[in-house]
Amino acid sequence: MNAQDSKLRGPAVWALVITGVAGFMAALDNLVVTTALPAIRADLGGKLEDLEWTVNAYTLTFAVLLLFGSALGDRFGRRKLFIAGLTVFTGASAAAALSSGIDALIAARAVQGVGAAIMMPLTLTLLTAAVPAARRGMALGIYGAVTGLAVASGPLIGGSLTEHISWQWIFWLNVPIGLALIPLARLRLAESTAPGSRLDVPGTLLVSGGLFGIVYGLVNANSKGWTSAPVLVGLIAGTVLVCGFVLHGFKSPNAMLPMRLFRSRGFLGINVASLLMFLGMFGSIFLLSQFLQGVAGYSPTEAGLRMLPWTGMPMIVAPVAGILSDRIGGRPVVAAGLALQALGLGWFAAILSADVSYAAQLPALILSGIGMALYFAPAANVLMSTVAPADQGKASGTNNALREVGGALGVAVLASVFSARGGYESPQAFTDGTVPALWIGAAAVALAAGLALLLPRGNRAEKGVVTGSLPAAGVPDPEGIAVGS
Repeated sequence: MNAQDSKLRGPAVWALVITGVAGFMAALDNLVVTTALPAIRADLGGKLEDLEWTVNAYTLTFAVLLLFGSALGDRFGRRKLFIAGLTVFTGASAAAALSSGIDALIAARAVQGVGAAIMMPLTLTLLTAAVPAARRGMALGIYGAVTGLAVASGPLIGGSLTEHISWQWIFWLNVPIGLALIPLARLRLAESTAPGSRLDVPGTLLVSGGLFGIVYGLVNANSKGWTSAPVLVGLIAGTVLVCGFVLHGFKSPNAMLPMRLFRSRGFLGINVASLLMFLGMFGSIFLLSQFLQGVAGYSPTEAGLRMLPWTGMPMIVAPVAGILSDRIGGRPVVAAGLALQALGLGWFAAILSADVSYAAQLPALILSGIGMALYFAPAANVLMSTVAPADQGKASGTNNALREVGGALGVAVLASVFSARGGYESPQAFTDGTVPALWIGAAAVALAAGLALLLPRGNRAEKGVVTGSLPAAGVPDPEGIAVGS
């Protein structure tokens, strides 16, 4: 047994390092630009809408192409496509840093999103395949901590690089890391495919067009208005196409996302909970990072440092939470994490004022940090335990796409509430808009916590099910978990 463990330890560690760093880069670029926008505008010019698209272009292409990237990996080789996506992401990062105008920067950001969409869903699949089942909770807990830290620390890293070096370095940072990971991935990751996988062209067109329309509508709703023609057309047409994709998933034997997966209570529950978690968290971080700068008067770096009790907590708590989820199951850990995150956001909404002290904010920061860590640690393991190994690429792509849509929805909805109740005219106006928006975010995460309580008890390892086995044909799984081949 020890000899076998020693053989597995090396590949598993390499897989964790490579996929963790790649996932960190892709997740980081969601919010890393936000604190650099004033410097970008001063250097490259552009209207407010142009600056918004430096954020939205990445989110849009990332969200709409995630499922397609996963399908390409299943068909042509996950390691091969992971390397391809990493190469595109690294090259686009260099192009963004070298941009001489705002249009060039927006285009480079869109290409960055393409690379991330190919790379990101394959990280979980490659890591899950490389790590033994007995250690998977710990490994995915560490991966979740790194990814969660990237999402939450984007404003800190972006603000620090912008303030102390230049805004271009938020993109240059990716280049040496990407160049180092490409040969490591080729040498240290094992290749795998989904047996009998085919590219689902009709499904790809339906879901890409549908998500494009919905995300386009969401990210433009605040600037153009929810009732404007472009927003309404995007939301309605996108919804129709997504409904077509759902019908296609029921009817086609080769659908990229078989709708049978959602018959699993666990798969449905963790995906809806993830969407709501990102809706509340993403939108809240978007507003709170601006509150600390625009109202409290901190510089970008100072604001990021004061958010460390929130953003740094995953590195401390998540690995422990991953081990805990292996012992007691992922459901209670995920539910507790979401509940604490909702409590933290509610605390912020209750105490926020134009002259609130940092000491009054500290408990909310700590609660939110612990909650985020407890969620991210077991969520990936819960997700992967609900599907067959051959479906793990589809599951990862689906979950990441729903997270991105949740993030876009969170920024759009919370920003719309902010604009309706307040604005940027004064510290008091900013506070007046932020407080009701935070209550909406807290309510969304609280709903996610309630859904997490409905997840099936236990996971494969706890049930004693050997990965790769199938229940007898026609025998229902009483826990709603699709154990697969």
